[in-house]
Formats: sequence, structure tokens, C-alpha cells
Amino acid sequence: MTQNSSTPSSLQDVEKPAMDTEATILPIVAQSPTSDIEKAASLTEPKGPPPGGFNPSQFPDGGLQAWLCVLGCFCILFCSFGWINSIGVFQEYYQTHQLRAYSASTVSWISSLEVFFMFAGGPVIGKLYDNYGPRRLLLGGTLLHVFGLMMASLASEYYQFILAQGICSPIGASMIFYPAMSTIPTWFFRKRGAAFGIVAAGSSLGGVIFPIMVQRLIVEVGFGWAMRTGAFLILALMVVAILTVESRFPPSKKPWSIKDFVIPLKELTYDLVSLGSFLFFMGIFLPINYIILEAEHYGMDPSLAQYLVPILNAASLFGRTIPGFLADKIGRYNMMMIMCFFTSILVLAMWIPSTTNAPIIVFAALYGFGSGAFVSLTPSLIAQISDVRQIGVRSGTLFAIISVASLVGNPIGGALLTKWNGEYTGLQVFAGVLTFAGYGSCLQMSTARAVLLTCGRSIVLSLARVRLAGWKVMTKI
Repeated sequence: MTQNSSTPSSLQDVEKPAMDTEATILPIVAQSPTSDIEKAASLTEPKGPPPGGFNPSQFPDGGLQAWLCVLGCFCILFCSFGWINSIGVFQEYYQTHQLRAYSASTVSWISSLEVFFMFAGGPVIGKLYDNYGPRRLLLGGTLLHVFGLMMASLASEYYQFILAQGICSPIGASMIFYPAMSTIPTWFFRKRGAAFGIVAAGSSLGGVIFPIMVQRLIVEVGFGWAMRTGAFLILALMVVAILTVESRFPPSKKPWSIKDFVIPLKELTYDLVSLGSFLFFMGIFLPINYIILEAEHYGMDPSLAQYLVPILNAASLFGRTIPGFLADKIGRYNMMMIMCFFTSILVLAMWIPSTTNAPIIVFAALYGFGSGAFVSLTPSLIAQISDVRQIGVRSGTLFAIISVASLVGNPIGGALLTKWNGEYTGLQVFAGVLTFAGYGSCLQMSTARAVLLTCGRSIVLSLARVRLAGWKVMTKI
């Protein structure tokens, strides 16, 4: 009796059962035998985050500091992913202005490198986050992101756009993106899907404002000052983020080891989520990158076509918030499975036959809603199966994996466009199929096989859900 009464409060919290279905999949110590917990009572309480850091009752799930962190992360997503979501504007502009001598596939390497470097640094940046916290990364990332855009405003040659907008700027965007994705899970558990949805809405708002702003400013003040104005806006918002984004846990310095990045890949559920995300990301940016050019190809007036990317991103605002709130009710894996199937069907059933203004506009809006959910839900999927103090490196490893898919997706789409003599059918089928090694095989694919393979990304993520909760459809997971 004496021994039990002396049990530290943190260990008593550990002994409490998980408070909902989702908590049981986390690597908490609540399932340890009672004898082990009694032995732990005689030990000195460890420093750093408490062992019960994974118990839902220990997450604030609100409060001034938590919501200020959400505000700062919203600004980060506006400046990072919001800018990346504007790549369709630059693809169209460069092909008709500075880089008109280059093919669509060649020009698309700029946008592909943007997405690649945005995500590829995940493991390293995630480890830096775990060791040093978010503040230093936000400062360094802001400097690189703004500097890269300033240099792009002065560029006139292809290699200059590659170095400034394709490499420097997205490396900075990556350094600010990952702290936002890794900080939110330390403050929220039950409301994690909603919090991520609000944060991800920042990228949608950025994806609406940046394209319109850049296109209007190019006409008014020229390309150079349009880019510099965007850079100044990013700088102002990042000041807010630097002052408000803070992790609930202090950084814990650990030695660097390649095992930190490999260990997550030994978990089947993690592997399934990674594979499904890889397949999805190989095609997710193709409509964003090419929808303006495709619309103009089918006769849409350029003054109307320039609003397609803002329309897509405006719809993704709802796609990133509404599914996030619903995910907290019906389960995050359940919600992701639904949205993946919806997007898969949408690409093949609607985008391919859309050749007039109205269907293309409707597709842009619906695709924005469907694809937007993926951005907000993916981090919460990883957080749900991870030790919250290892969120940085585990999220970084996932995004590094999908960065490879985002790197090759747009150039392959551009090559398909050339192969089909300027027709978009091959590119559209590729965006729907996603699962093949060489684009030549896509050209011979039957409709039935295309539909089957397109569902592949949804099926893989569904398998991750089955791995966690079994085949019971009504289980919240």
C-alpha cells in the first residue's frame, strides 16, 4: 500500500486506460504489467516529457498558447505550401515568356524541383527539429525562402530559375513547413484533425491569393516586382510565425543516426501509409500545374483560365478543413480512405471528358476539395501511429519518400503531353493511374485497368486502416 501511494502522478496517469479507440494504437506504456509500474515508482522520475505524454488527457487540446501556435502554423502553410500551390501560374507564364524556347517538360522541372526540395529535406529537418526545436529552423528557412524569390525576380535564364525558384526558395519553404507539421501534434490529440485542417487551410488561402496577386502585379509593375512583392508578404507573415510557433515539449538532443530514419520503415502500417502517399503524390500536382494550359488549349479565354488555380485552391480550403473536423468524429484513416476514392474517381471520370469551360471549372473546384484533404490528413495519420516526441523525424521520412514522386510526376506529364502531340489525354490518364514505371505503358492501358490501378492509392491507404482496426467498418480509426 505504501508503495502504491508513493507512485508519481505521471505514472498514475499512465495507468489510466486510453480514453478512446485512437489512443490504443499509440506506443504508450499504459499496457505494461502492473508489477513493472510498481517497480518504476521507486525510480527517479525522468527528465523531459513525461512517460504519459501520449495519454489523451495530457494534451491541452486548446488554450491561448495552443491556438496561437495554430495561427503561426497557418501563416507558415500560407507562405510555404500556399506558394507551391501557385506553380500552375508560373508554368503557364514561363512557357509563354522567358522560357518559351523550352518544352513543357523542361519548364516543368522548375515546379517539380520546388515540390521535391520542399519535401526531400524532411528527415534532416525533422531531426533538427527534434534536437533544437522550431525557432532556428523558422529563422533560417525564412531567410532562404525570401532570398530565393528575390533572386528569381532578377532571373532571365533557365538555370537561374532552377537555382533560385527551383532550389533555394523551396529549401527555405521546407525548413518552415516541417516545424508547422511537427508542432501541432504536441498541443492537440482529440482535436488534432481539426487543428491540422485549420493550419492546412493556410495553404489554400495562399494558393488563392498568390496566383491572383502575381498575375495582376505582372501586368501592373512587371514580373520582377511581382516576385519581390510576394517575397515581402512572406517575410511579414513569417515574423508572426516566428513569434507564435512553439513546441509543448522542450527539444531533446540525441546523436545522429541513420537508424532513426530507417526504424519507421520496419512498421507495416507506416509502410502502407508511405506507399499510398507516394502513389497519390505522383499525380496530385499534375492538374494544378497544367490545368491553365489545358483550358486554354480547349478554347477558354486566358482572362478566365488564370482563375482556375485560385478556384482550385479556394475549394481546397473546404477540403482541408471539413474533412479534418469529420476525421475527428469518424476516424482519420476512415476519412482519408473516403477522400482518396473520391479524388481517384473524379480524375478519370470528369477531368478526361472535360473540354468546355463549365466542366473544367467544376472539375477544378471538386479536385481542389478532394486533393486538399490529403494535405491536412496525412500528418495526422503519421501522428496517430507515432511517439509524439519522434514526430519530426517520422513525418520527415514520409515526406522525403513522397518527394521523389512529386519530382518525377510533372516532367512525365510534360513528356506525355509531347508524346500525344499537345493533347492532354495521356497526361490525364497518368494523373489518374499513378502506378506505373514508364509512361509508355500508360498509353496502351484500357479504361478498366486504369480505373483499377487508380484506386491503388486508395486501396493501399485502406490496408493501413485495416492493419490498425481490422475489417469492422464502423470502427473509428
